[in-house]
Amino acid sequence: MPSQTTSGLSAAGHAQGASGSTRRSVILTAAAAASSTLVQSEAARAAIVQTDAEKLPPLPLPPGIRSRYVPNINGLTFHVLEAGFESKGRPCLLLLHGYPEIAYGWRKLMLPLAAAGFHVLAPDMRGYGRTTGWDDSYDADVFPFRHANLVRDAIGLVFAFGYRTAAVVGRDAGSPVAAYCAVIRPDVFRSVAMMTSPFAGMPALPFNTVDGGAESPTIPPRASTINDQLAKLPRPRKHYRCITRPAKRTTTCATARRVSTPSCAPTITTRAPIGKRTSLSGSQR
Repeated sequence: MPSQTTSGLSAAGHAQGASGSTRRSVILTAAAAASSTLVQSEAARAAIVQTDAEKLPPLPLPPGIRSRYVPNINGLTFHVLEAGFESKGRPCLLLLHGYPEIAYGWRKLMLPLAAAGFHVLAPDMRGYGRTTGWDDSYDADVFPFRHANLVRDAIGLVFAFGYRTAAVVGRDAGSPVAAYCAVIRPDVFRSVAMMTSPFAGMPALPFNTVDGGAESPTIPPRASTINDQLAKLPRPRKHYRCITRPAKRTTTCATARRVSTPSCAPTITTRAPIGKRTSLSGSQR
């Protein structure tokens, strides 16, 4: 009997010890998880761009253009250059820059556009310049940089300045954003201009697939290119093409002259005959 009692007490003590060990392991695991989450959240906060604009030097803007910060636009604080703000009631014109540029690149066009009667807005787009609040970490989600979300940025800016409609102009990487502004919200963006980067239109999708009578997407005919138009001139020409090469030195075929260029710089590569004339097919700039 005493041996049974001792055995029962020993088993109970072992169970209690195991239970205490389990509780301790759970507490330690939870603490480690909380610490890891805290570290991750701190890292995530550190990756969010929060530039102190007051410590940045002012931009050398011409008279008639001012710099503003507009908070709470689709989660960001946008830096915007503004012209034509002196009088109310002007139509809004939104300028979307390309890569790797910022709103400052529009400064020489903003005053003529304002003189034409527009209230001109040129933001540093998401991921550029003095606009803050976006995640610049290496493994950051790229979803916020999709065209649909960039359109939300544009709409938020237009509405923040008190407009329900606007014209939009995009250059280079800003050109497809301007195009999608007009495609997604034609009620807001009534007119669009695209510079240096054409828009091929919405992608074609398979049609009538439910009952097995699928039709192949219609491929639009190739649009006339600048080379087609230049070839029709009385003095035919060929457009310069930028060709990148990693070599430090290249050779021009016509002259066998060595040209020193930095890595990945556009270079002159060949000369192509057009009619009785000769035109360069590459350029160095």
